[in-house]
Amino acid sequence: MKLLTATNASQGFRDNDFDWCVEGELVNIGAVCDRDSGDPDGGCGCARAFAGLNSHRATTTAMVREVPGFTDADYVEAIRSSLEQQGCDPSYAEHEAALLRCLVRDWPVGVIVERRLNEIVVRQPARPDRP
Repeated sequence: MKLLTATNASQGFRDNDFDWCVEGELVNIGAVCDRDSGDPDGGCGCARAFAGLNSHRATTTAMVREVPGFTDADYVEAIRSSLEQQGCDPSYAEHEAALLRCLVRDWPVGVIVERRLNEIVVRQPARPDRP
């Protein structure tokens, strides 16, 4: 199954990059605060970040990875558990998992993406030497 994961690859491409996630952990796309709602380069950073499902930390870069043996049910449970741990409504987990699967569906494994408010765009094309 192809999934969106945290990566420190291509960090530094933008001056305001950051990576506080665990390399390879599953990420989702979190909410944007009022401070950054109109500016992906705002001071908070949430408008340009992916959120780690386990660490609950953030990164500005994510990589599409193939996670062998991971099922749709595993993905929903990972998202549900993360939402619950953060005090959010876990009933959105199935919908969020479906949206994230659709997002990465057409991207090749190894592609690195970044977030710019509500857009997720390819930052760096996949290279054959990247897993």
